[in-house]
Amino acid sequence: MATSKTGGSTQNNRDSHSKRLGVKLFDGHQVFGGEIVVRQRGTRIHPGGGVGKGGDDTLFVLRAGYIKFYMGSKNRHYVSVIDSR
Repeated sequence: MATSKTGGSTQNNRDSHSKRLGVKLFDGHQVFGGEIVVRQRGTRIHPGGGVGKGGDDTLFVLRAGYIKFYMGSKNRHYVSVIDSR
């Protein structure tokens, strides 16, 4: 048996694909329902009115309107859908 591994491919050439997280629609954008607003891990941004939260903490639009980001209670970031500008 060899006392050390012979030369060959390196063991460090693997990497995971990026998950494309982040805000997809910004403040003031018009939405129509079902669109993804934020992809996130954990609730960095919380859902407000007209916004739902998926099992992987993705925030999506439930009704048509305009996106509005704001600070709520306990200094939390929220996103809502408002009917008009």
